[in-house]
This record gives sequence, structure tokens and C-alpha cells, in this order.
Amino acid sequence: MIAPHIVHRMARCTAPVRGHRSAAAAAACPACGGRYRGYGGYGSYSTPSYTPSYTSSASSGGGRSSGGSSSSRPRWSPANSSVTYTPSEVRALYPVRRKVETRTPPPDPRDVFLCHAWDDRGGAAKDLHDQLESLGVSVWFSEKDVLLGSPLLREIDKGLAKSRVGIVLVTPAFLSRIRGEGIADKELSVLLARDLLVPIVHNTTYDALRDVSPLLGSRTGLSTAEEPMADVATKLAELVSL
Repeated sequence: MIAPHIVHRMARCTAPVRGHRSAAAAAACPACGGRYRGYGGYGSYSTPSYTPSYTSSASSGGGRSSGGSSSSRPRWSPANSSVTYTPSEVRALYPVRRKVETRTPPPDPRDVFLCHAWDDRGGAAKDLHDQLESLGVSVWFSEKDVLLGSPLLREIDKGLAKSRVGIVLVTPAFLSRIRGEGIADKELSVLLARDLLVPIVHNTTYDALRDVSPLLGSRTGLSTAEEPMADVATKLAELVSL
């Protein structure tokens, strides 16, 4: 008598001729059928789950873990994008992206409302504005959108109402303005209430921001300590692109 395991090895698989396109075909195969019997009938395939691929990258600050973390691509970032995101950036930006996708666009919308300190209007704020505009992002920027003699607060209200997303350029000058309870407080309160706020930390830290404004500091965003301003602008452009 030939042992069963020898018979199994002698049997030829029918897949090259008949294929195994069904549970019945697989079970009928003399070589492979035994693998599929006794497991609930082979017909219970589970769809494989796919997770984003991660590559190692070092990051720190902004609520991110120092000493190295993974990077990934959020679903709104195109496959040919030149930038990568840390998982904490994806988590921070996702609620804002969801609002962008679901909110009814206001009349004459702007993509971004740029909140900044007055002292940064010709420096970092102008640089960020110019880079966003070069990427096709329409920006509400007080330097060009508030006409001479126009009521500043009223124009800010209009800018906030028509913008999809608010970005706050957090600099040492901005922190000084917050301490002094300037106009920026009004802009922040509106943006925080609408969950449409992305802090951009530049030449300072999130720890310094939390010391001055714990509420704003609780929102993680992007930091030029971790990537150049050009990459920050690219991520913002992807965030508001529909």
C-alpha cells in the first residue's frame, strides 16, 4: 500500500490546464484539494488590507516625536508630489482637509487666509505668500487686500469669510503681538472656532507658542525648522487643491 503523502506528491496539479478559479476547482484538484478541505470550504476569502508604505525619516518639534519617525503620503497628495509627510502632519492636516472637501465654497473664494504679524509683512509673510501664489493658490493677504483707508477689521472679516483655510505664520514677532492682544487675536478666534487653522512655525518653536497661546499651540501644523518654506508652501497647496 502506498502511503497517502506519497500519493499526494505523485498527483499532478490541474491548475495549468483547468485553473483554480473557483472553490470547486481547487477542491477537485488531486494535488491541491487537500489544502482547502476542512477550512470552511475555501470560499471565505478575506480581502487583503493595504497600509501606506513608510520610509524612515527624522523629525522633531511640533508635537512630533524626535529621534526618527515614519513618513507617509496622505490621500490628497498626488502620487508625483515632491514632498513627504510625517504621520503627525497627516493627522494634523486631515480635519482641515475634510472641511475643505465638505464646505460649500463661499462667493469669490480664496484658498488661504494668511494671518501674520505686521512686522513680518515684508519678510517671511511675503515670502510664504509669493510661494503659494506661484503654486496657483489664491491668498488673502492684508498687504494687497486691504486698501488704504479701508476699515481694517471689516476687511479682515470679509477675508475670513471667503477663505477656505486659515494659516497662521507663527514667528517671534507674532508671539509678541499675541502677548499684546492685538488684532491677530480676532483672526485666531474665528479660525479656531471653524477648525480651519494650520499653524506654520518659523524661526521659533511650538513650545514657545504653547507658552503664549496654549489653545493655538494645541494645534500641530508645519514647521520650517524641519523643511524649507518651499516645501511648506507645497503641502499647503496640496491641502487646498480640489
